[in-house]
Amino acid sequence: MSIVDWHENDRPREKLLKFGANSLSDAELLAIFLRVGVQGKSAVELAQDLLEHFGSLHTLLKADQTRFCEAKGLGTAKFAQLKAVLEISRRHFESGLQQQDAFTSPELVAQFLEHPIGHQHRERFGVLFLNQQHQLIEYQTLFEGTLNQASVHIREIAKAALDTHSAAVILAHNHPSGDPTPSQADIHLTREIHTALNLFDIRTLDHIILGDTGRWKSLAQLGKMP
Repeated sequence: MSIVDWHENDRPREKLLKFGANSLSDAELLAIFLRVGVQGKSAVELAQDLLEHFGSLHTLLKADQTRFCEAKGLGTAKFAQLKAVLEISRRHFESGLQQQDAFTSPELVAQFLEHPIGHQHRERFGVLFLNQQHQLIEYQTLFEGTLNQASVHIREIAKAALDTHSAAVILAHNHPSGDPTPSQADIHLTREIHTALNLFDIRTLDHIILGDTGRWKSLAQLGKMP
């Protein structure tokens, strides 16, 4: 049965308009992006096949061009369209952080960080550089790999903060394990960075740790900041 023959409350686009995007499954959201299916399969059925092929929506969104385009029903045009959508999303969250106090919105910060450091196979360490109003000046991913005091060079964080004329920073990194619970090493590293930046009157407001989709921890919210 074609999607046009479905009840309107079951059609992904109509369902989104009537009940909101949160009411749709991953397959239904992906079907709207695909717009059409392939011979013998509706867009929703194709979307379900793609989710099974990639293992999850996140894996599909993170796929490189070669792997993405190899999947049935996808191609270069869809890959370009997807990358444009992801970049629009990133810029949307960045704009929000530039217009409001980032320190009072850890949820928005965590959503913004999903794009540069979320769901990576290796740890990534980034810094949000903020002005006096705690609005975003710039975000930089500074380090990648197995993170410890040796690999996270505090002098580079300090230099970047001074170069951007930052009044404050929010630290961020991901846990590839999916569990965002801060380790003692994370807490110790945060204190070391806080001490170093404090010499330049630059405040370290928070350290956000990302895990699986939607899972994150804020050291400030946990009362773990120096």
